[in-house]
Amino acid sequence: MHEFDTPDKQRALYKRTLFIVSLSQIFGGAGLAAGVTVGALLAQQMLGTNAYAGLPAGLLTLGSAGAAFWVGRLSQRLGRRTGLTAGFLAGGLGAIGVVSAAVLNSVFLLFVSLLIYGAGTATNLQARYAGTDLASAKQRATAVSIALVSTTFGAVAGPNLVDVMGRFASSLGIPALAGPFLLGAAAFLSAGLVVFVLLRPDPLIVAKAIAQAQQHTGQAAEGTAAVLQPLNKRGVAVGAAIMVLTQIVMVAIMTMTPVHMQHHGHGLREVGLVIGIHIGAMYLPSLVTGILVDKIGRMAMTIASGATLLLAGVLAAAAPGDSLVYLVLALALLGLGWNFGLISGTALIVDSTQSSSRAKTQGTVDVLVALAGASGGTLSGMVMAGTSYATLSLAGGIMSLILIPVVIWSRGGGQRQTAVQQGKLNKTL
Repeated sequence: MHEFDTPDKQRALYKRTLFIVSLSQIFGGAGLAAGVTVGALLAQQMLGTNAYAGLPAGLLTLGSAGAAFWVGRLSQRLGRRTGLTAGFLAGGLGAIGVVSAAVLNSVFLLFVSLLIYGAGTATNLQARYAGTDLASAKQRATAVSIALVSTTFGAVAGPNLVDVMGRFASSLGIPALAGPFLLGAAAFLSAGLVVFVLLRPDPLIVAKAIAQAQQHTGQAAEGTAAVLQPLNKRGVAVGAAIMVLTQIVMVAIMTMTPVHMQHHGHGLREVGLVIGIHIGAMYLPSLVTGILVDKIGRMAMTIASGATLLLAGVLAAAAPGDSLVYLVLALALLGLGWNFGLISGTALIVDSTQSSSRAKTQGTVDVLVALAGASGGTLSGMVMAGTSYATLSLAGGIMSLILIPVVIWSRGGGQRQTAVQQGKLNKTL
């Protein structure tokens, strides 16, 4: 990779990679929003019961778990371009399958298609890592945030097109609730096309080549440090725990909100508005969040995540079912708390890995995050059917407080890790 052997060329490729990833995220955001907005309502309509309304979110996130694993492995072996393209294309095919299931009224096809559709969701989330491959340690959270901000454009537009896409689907003889999945199919396929055509050279392959060159020459301080520093298992564990906990809380409350709103007389337009604002809050603050994570630290923003999610849960539990304003505010806070946790956890994962094993580790962590979402989505319907939306929301908010002992545990480990690394460095010198 001699064409990227200078810092200026590497910075130029870093910026170009961020632009391409951001472009793909705009399309990917629209794709993931479809299932989030109407997946539970479609299942409720086809199954005729509320008890399993959380199952689509569970299947979608379970599918994203499997996809996160193989997208991570594929990216590690063949580069980000191959892994991300394959994942987005699979998501597009899954969305087409959901539409077909609605037309045929086949619950089995719906469930299988939702599993495949989850690949698009997982890939959209994994794309954030591509922006960090060539980022310095002080740019990592900011790089993640830029990719997530771009997701906002599609993710906010998607839910607000629910009504329009529903009417379009009806005009084609397709059930209205399947309409957003038509948008999802086009969006995921477009994202895959963008990555396949434009993501050249591959950032992860370039990053590996740069790391190998630094190890051989010992030219850069960062390269020398990378040789001395092994995989930080505690850092990976902490980053994974942060993302898992925030994912469970966010998915559980978000999944049942459309069902709760429908019970209180809200239509698809109002549901689309609330979910659109929620998804906007998940991604739009990212640029500021990334800067804060890089400036004031990963752990401080993790505590902020727990506090925000707690407030969201309490507000959702206390909000009158017919109050659109309170639901909008609660779901916006829910998205913001998730945003704080995702960027903090992602930055920790990148900090704790090397390019030689980074994509594989990232994929494995995203499997855990997706499984957490699957559990939260599936159990949320059962909890709400057995108790109430208020109980579900309050339980989620309280659960977010587990982030505090995670932070305390990480700080003790961080001090020991620093001491070990300093000892190795002194021996080397």
